[in-house]
Amino acid sequence: MHVKILIGTAAATAVLAGFSSAALTGGEWGKYQVGDLRSGYTYAAPETRAIQDDDFENPAMLALDYGAELWSMKDGDANKSCADCHNDAEDSMKGVGARYPAFYEPWDKPINVELRINECRENNMKAKPWKYESREMLGMTSYVKYQSRDMPVNVDIGGPSTPFFQKGKAFYYERRGQLDLACKHCHEDNSGNMIRANLLSQGQSNGFPTYRLKWQGVGSLHRRFRGCNSQVRSTPFGYGSDEYVNLELYLAWRGRGLPVESPSVRN
Repeated sequence: MHVKILIGTAAATAVLAGFSSAALTGGEWGKYQVGDLRSGYTYAAPETRAIQDDDFENPAMLALDYGAELWSMKDGDANKSCADCHNDAEDSMKGVGARYPAFYEPWDKPINVELRINECRENNMKAKPWKYESREMLGMTSYVKYQSRDMPVNVDIGGPSTPFFQKGKAFYYERRGQLDLACKHCHEDNSGNMIRANLLSQGQSNGFPTYRLKWQGVGSLHRRFRGCNSQVRSTPFGYGSDEYVNLELYLAWRGRGLPVESPSVRN
């Protein structure tokens, strides 16, 4: 059985003609399912899930361990470490991964964990900011988010965050690129179906940063956004851009209640 979507271009129709039904078995997915919401964990191959389930096998834990080292490492002209201000991350960072992106008053907009880390580095440590996909940033982001492991995602979209949430939602449903596709065409209309050799998930963000087997390394959510944009022949936005932070906020709300899995493992 094939699923075709009227998406406005012959090229996109040809790509999406490769969808086929792929019923998943297993019934309830425990903590990885909240109502109709399902983590990407539930769409991964059994072998991939087994890697995530075992912290000794999960290669993303190497990034997390490096983040733990950086937490107590002094840096910058202020000669400070994260621990100097925040003490034990297990206590001070608990819940951060579940509530970010969050509105940041000094910037008058929401920021994500990566941007908050660099803001602290520049203003408090007087240190150079880390590049978005650097080993340092991925390690620290993994370490910070790990402190919220299994906590339900619960971002605030009210008050000053509302207009940015609405922008993120609009981005999610906006067609873009030469293939004239929106995020929803894959992750709402066809989750659970195959596109060529890939099983489409709901596109939930609760597992990022993630170790992706395709990447053979840990990557951020914005790296995934950029990859998706490129696949539909659309020019990607920059890492940490307002467009992607707004989309990240919307996705976090869309997956509210799912557990923080960072750092997860995906196909």
